[in-house]
Amino acid sequence: MARKSLSFPGIFPALLSYSFLLFLFAFPTIGRHDYQDALRKSILFFEGQRSGRLPLDQRIKWHRDSALHDGSTSGVDLTGGYYDAGDNVKFGFPMAFTTTLLAWSIIDFCRNMGPELKNAAKAVKWSTDYLLKATAKPGVVYVQVGDAYSDHSCWERPEDMDTLRTVYKIDNAHPGSDVAGETAAALAAASIVFRSRDPAYSRLLLNRAVRVFNFADKHRGAYSSSLHSAVCPFYCDVNGYEDELLWGAVWLHKASRKRVYREYIVKNEIVLRAGDTINEFGWDNKHAGINILISKVLQNLKN
Repeated sequence: MARKSLSFPGIFPALLSYSFLLFLFAFPTIGRHDYQDALRKSILFFEGQRSGRLPLDQRIKWHRDSALHDGSTSGVDLTGGYYDAGDNVKFGFPMAFTTTLLAWSIIDFCRNMGPELKNAAKAVKWSTDYLLKATAKPGVVYVQVGDAYSDHSCWERPEDMDTLRTVYKIDNAHPGSDVAGETAAALAAASIVFRSRDPAYSRLLLNRAVRVFNFADKHRGAYSSSLHSAVCPFYCDVNGYEDELLWGAVWLHKASRKRVYREYIVKNEIVLRAGDTINEFGWDNKHAGINILISKVLQNLKN
């Protein structure tokens, strides 16, 4: 079973490969390699990570329905979403970040994706359907299903797992601006992907993103503090929750085109450490991505 590394835990390495392949797709004459097939396999990876009741068009046939009662111990439906790495835990923080980047790749590279575009959109929706369930109750975000310690001590298929499916959440008294801010970013980014494909679903995603972001901003704090024993050392937010609030705001600005989110970034520039040094970009540090998106906003305003 895959273990978490300090640099690129979970499904993030596959996402890096996927993003790099999309870059290469923009320059199809590079080399003689079949990047279309590589892109297909990269997206196929996410189908292998699916949890819940699988659709009829599932391409990985050896993978079956699993975790069909997730959330039942807390009276909610948390089926679906993605497992993390080779584990059977569903970690909301990296899952939401992965969703944001998958959506961003479609937004920027959809013309280069060919027949894989529809599969990439399905990969995004498989996650956002789950994130909508996780944020259905106002003032609450369900951020993890499964006990990482018991899961890591037992190597088994998700179809056969008998480890704990403990549910973890953040709420007003136990904040998690990091995971909530990232979830808002994912929902907002995905709303752009489905704006023309499914307008009603796009509006649902954007409205939910607004609500989740407001919750994240009003009740500030790190989920690593609220749920330390459950999420650390696996997905501790070492860099703080401030960048996720900025990240969520900039995606809401891009999705809604509302000035209020640009004003939010300017107003909170100091307190949310917008000028922090950029030394990485990943599920725990969004500053490089924030700067790219803001630079595009400024470029559009200039034009």
